[in-house]
Amino acid sequence: MAGSVFALVATGLTLAGSAGAAPTTGVTKNSINIGATVPLTGVAAPGYDEIAPAMNAVFDWVNAHGGVYGRKINYNYVDDAYNPSQTTTQTRKLVLQDQIFATVGSLGTPTQLAVQGFLNSEKIPQLFVESGCNCWSNAKYPYTTGWEPPYTVDGKVLGAYIKSHFKGEKIGYLYQDDEFGQDVVKGLDMEIPKKSVVSRQSYNVATLAGPMTSQMSALQSAGAQVVVLATVPAATALALLPAYTLGFKPQFVLDAVGADPATVGPLLSSFTSAGGGSASQASAAVGLLDGMITNAYLPAENDLSNPWIQVDRKLLQHYAPAVWKKYGLDGNTEYGLGLAYTFVQALQKAGKNLTRQGLVNAIAKFGKNFVTPGLVPLGYTKKVHFGFQGDSVVQISPSASQIVTPNGSFPGFTTLAGPYVTSPGKGPVEKYTGKTSEPPAKLRKTA
Repeated sequence: MAGSVFALVATGLTLAGSAGAAPTTGVTKNSINIGATVPLTGVAAPGYDEIAPAMNAVFDWVNAHGGVYGRKINYNYVDDAYNPSQTTTQTRKLVLQDQIFATVGSLGTPTQLAVQGFLNSEKIPQLFVESGCNCWSNAKYPYTTGWEPPYTVDGKVLGAYIKSHFKGEKIGYLYQDDEFGQDVVKGLDMEIPKKSVVSRQSYNVATLAGPMTSQMSALQSAGAQVVVLATVPAATALALLPAYTLGFKPQFVLDAVGADPATVGPLLSSFTSAGGGSASQASAAVGLLDGMITNAYLPAENDLSNPWIQVDRKLLQHYAPAVWKKYGLDGNTEYGLGLAYTFVQALQKAGKNLTRQGLVNAIAKFGKNFVTPGLVPLGYTKKVHFGFQGDSVVQISPSASQIVTPNGSFPGFTTLAGPYVTSPGKGPVEKYTGKTSEPPAKLRKTA
């Protein structure tokens, strides 16, 4: 895209802000200080602890090529253990003590809801929250913006596929009992007839301590033939393990939040071993992933022909070798790289005289046209603070090329249908036939 930040930084062009500009907290002539709270420990850490380090690969690449208008990006991400009280404490520290310019890529629905009011009252951008809650697009909170599709969009796309391909079958839900799971269910219920849903089970992530045997038993007893999971990765594993023990083999459909095989696979193996299972049982547990249906709004990490996947692998290898060695390119590191690309473009479009309001305005004005790995466009306007507008439906398939990570080799993804676009409300689910972005040539060359 002409004028993109990638073309700008790849040429080494650096432009300092004008000398007379009023100072903006977190911004100097040479730097931009941003922060985030993420789960580096706790129940949500597996998989999600990879995202912020992957984002830093993009920032380090930008910094190595002159920064954005001469400013290098300093990213300070801290642990909140997916605990809203810790999120509140850590966010206030980032703002009041560390004097950050914005939060970028903070993770979690309950955690970021806990600080949304504070950040907006201080007029601090709460950007690209790692959650698809509908709550990020709210006129009351103009400084908050999401990045991934709203969870109701996930639910609608998966629900439309289930309605079409599993007509007449009994459907069950297992969902996280907060805005994440509830929003997925809202989307499912917009598409799946109410009479088809035979059981609705939930869990509380704060008290999740072991296999969800009671929930899976209830779904089995209800005769569910298709079970939809709206779960974080650890909860996905803790649902599949009792299903395996019970001999319960419905068609599983997973929201993308908890469906990354390179994350869930090792969890299944480790949880089996921790429970006294044998190596063969652990292997069988990992095999539960085969054939599961999920949604995707980014290219499959096993698609080595995709130019974004090629760039992602190079960025991790060159600018985050420790991340590459530990995680490789999986769904979570890919997510972090894509989110960081988006933020850097927002900085470039905000201009050399960087302000918080200017950054928010730039996303509203230009965000629809940002270059991303996404399979569908971003939806940003002044009133709409959602990110991607839809998903494809894909299957975790042993027949696809394997995803190879330091944690092992896992089934790849086969596209079943889509991509689709839809609104978070009652609008139709429609096939997207537009173009997808490709990485700028200079990004490919210098990554």
